[in-house]
Amino acid sequence: MQDVAWHTAAWLNEPPDVQSDGTDLVVTTADNSDFWRTTSYGYITDTGHALLTPLAADTAVEVTFLATFDALYDQAGVLVRVDPDSWVKAGVEMSDGALQLGAVVTNGLSDWSQSPVPEWAGRPVTVRVSRAGDALTVRARVADEPWRTIRLAPLAPDAVATAGPFCCSPTRAGLRVHFNRFAVGASDTALHAEP
Repeated sequence: MQDVAWHTAAWLNEPPDVQSDGTDLVVTTADNSDFWRTTSYGYITDTGHALLTPLAADTAVEVTFLATFDALYDQAGVLVRVDPDSWVKAGVEMSDGALQLGAVVTNGLSDWSQSPVPEWAGRPVTVRVSRAGDALTVRARVADEPWRTIRLAPLAPDAVATAGPFCCSPTRAGLRVHFNRFAVGASDTALHAEP
């Protein structure tokens, strides 16, 4: 994996405050920031903050971050975006009183899967999304623990996509996310992760 320089990527919905020491990036979210389309909630929102770079076929993006997720739906991770109707976000989110590992896959309508990971609270999380063939393989881990496969999602082989770190805080302003890695490289084509 090769690091992506923060200044070479482009913001989708620039956050109210961004600070960088040249190595790390600290992002502070706006109120009501989120990505969602219709399902169950009945609304469409496309206001989350994401720093995106091209995601070509057979490549992967990897992001590491740390934050205090303490308000409902605070979230951060990786966003892969084709357009406002077609995207995937994956990472961690505060929901049901605990930190959750999950993903939202959107093709016109959003879906959502999650699994509790309260033991990840206060620890740097790494999310990797690999693009190969007609699929995105999404994995995450903390520290040097084994990768956990979160999701296998469809993405057309000819789709023009971008990807990178994202964060949202649908119920408040002021979530601060410390991103310390943003890298791209060869796709991880194995369906099941190596330890």
